[in-house]
Amino acid sequence: MAMRSMLKARGCWSFIRALHKGPEAAQTPQKDAVKRVFSGIQPTGIPHLGNYLGAIEAWVRLQEEHGLVLYSIVDLHSITVAQDPALLQQSILDMTAVLLACGINPEKSILFQQSQVPEHTQLSWILTCMVRLPRLQHLHQWKAKIATQKHGGTVGLLTYPVLQAADILLYRSTHVPVGEDQVQHMELVQDLAREFNKKYGEFFPVPRSILTSMKKVKSLRDPSAKMSKSDPDKLATVRITDSPEEIVQKFRKAVTDFTSEVTYEPARRPGVSNLVAIHAAVAGLPVEEALRLGAGMDTAHYKLLVADAVIQRFAPIKREIEKLKMDRSHLEKVLQVGSAKAKELAHPVCQEVKKLVGFL
Repeated sequence: MAMRSMLKARGCWSFIRALHKGPEAAQTPQKDAVKRVFSGIQPTGIPHLGNYLGAIEAWVRLQEEHGLVLYSIVDLHSITVAQDPALLQQSILDMTAVLLACGINPEKSILFQQSQVPEHTQLSWILTCMVRLPRLQHLHQWKAKIATQKHGGTVGLLTYPVLQAADILLYRSTHVPVGEDQVQHMELVQDLAREFNKKYGEFFPVPRSILTSMKKVKSLRDPSAKMSKSDPDKLATVRITDSPEEIVQKFRKAVTDFTSEVTYEPARRPGVSNLVAIHAAVAGLPVEEALRLGAGMDTAHYKLLVADAVIQRFAPIKREIEKLKMDRSHLEKVLQVGSAKAKELAHPVCQEVKKLVGFL
């Protein structure tokens, strides 16, 4: 494909610059106009290596392959925990800059702010009235989150999977890219679509999961856990905007084991295997090739090789983020235009839903 050839030939930096200069006279890949793809990301915290490899990288690819792709900055989800209002506003803009810098193109996908489309919450309430309380209480993520909260979780935290279902169904989405930890929530989305169709007639497509090829990126300090924005150990998570020095320090401190050889054995050697998986993913290599490059190295030297690969991958993205953050009006405009496009799609669907359930 011409676009993919351009990416390989000119590199990520040239591609990102081209997106913000405007469309070029180049052929584009044939897109699947039948599928509707939806995904969302919370604006809180800078995306980390796991977010990039597990979600954002796939988003860039999907916008080249499908005719209608929607990516939402889901700020309504973010307030299930307390947020500082001024910081949240800035975080929404920062996330917009990150996504644009990583290659999300508003000309090829709809990038929008969830709270600017009120139909999300309207559909969420209708769906909330269709789901039983025990179903939500038995979701793994709910159990895990309330276990760490002194006074239990909020109602918003309990019902956010229903809002997530509304996000997806509002656009009559057919496909949703998800990670392994979201499979149970997707089952809820599918069940709600089926239940609505059974009660009111065939209306919502039952969306299918697109499982990302990259498995969970593990914490550098605890390879039994996934990398997380909220990890209290600052050395555990590599963020897209980390400096080269910070990235090197984090990989140097990465937990491995007492064997110095570099091998890929996730069950027996999770720490070293996590490094190999990261190296392969950021360098665009098969695991076997990453192992070949690490042959003869001890893990201390291999950590530096992996750190350098991550630095090289993130350097052009980081420069573009810094550039975009200097133009607040441009970021606001991107969200305004995207939200208007999303509302054009959402409003008629929500109106039809209201008629089906009996509202005048």
